Amino acid sequence: MAKTALLIVDVQNDFCPGGALPVPDGDRVIEPLNCVVARAIHEKWFICASRDWHPRNSRHFVEFGGQWPAHCIQNTEGARFYPELYLPEELRIFSKGCAVSGLSREVDGYSAFDGRDQFSMTLRQTLPFRGVELLYVAGLATDYCVKATVLDACLIGYKTRVLINCCRGVERNEGDSRRAVMEMMRAGAEISFEPYDSMVMRIPRVQQRPQPSSRCATIR
Repeated sequence: MAKTALLIVDVQNDFCPGGALPVPDGDRVIEPLNCVVARAIHEKWFICASRDWHPRNSRHFVEFGGQWPAHCIQNTEGARFYPELYLPEELRIFSKGCAVSGLSREVDGYSAFDGRDQFSMTLRQTLPFRGVELLYVAGLATDYCVKATVLDACLIGYKTRVLINCCRGVERNEGDSRRAVMEMMRAGAEISFEPYDSMVMRIPRVQQRPQPSSRCATIR
């Protein structure tokens, strides 16, 4: 079983230049990400991808009370994966932001862990079944779906590495992506500069010194 997995988050037409909700330079993730995909195939990692898969009347959209313009509507060109992205035939796809197996259409579905595959299985169910211990995460956007996915992965307990050269952020507010990276690192994620550099950044786990109890503190 694969002990390493690559999770590609929402690299879809609508999030790339010319799409309904383009992430600035969203297509710039394609070249480095394709390098990582090639390595993952060669080393037999488990490869999966999430996608936004919204119904037309999703309350995620401004038109129906949400905060985003309509994007990645089911079975439209905008919801397709970016055509230059190299994806293996056996790719496992997790669709999110949609009503699947009783899930409400009210669910925004930022995290890939909110999605389900064609067997109605979640990532949380699938990764242990595949024996995954190390999870690489890449895609769009750093400050939304990538962040939400990474935070969930860390919370569940996976060793998680963010492929920062394979991510881009929305930056609705200046500095959102930087703050997202720091939040992910504080949660325990490592920041990887692959495929261009083997360097990994992490926040060291500092062991807390034991504190004296209040009773001991009163002793002179």
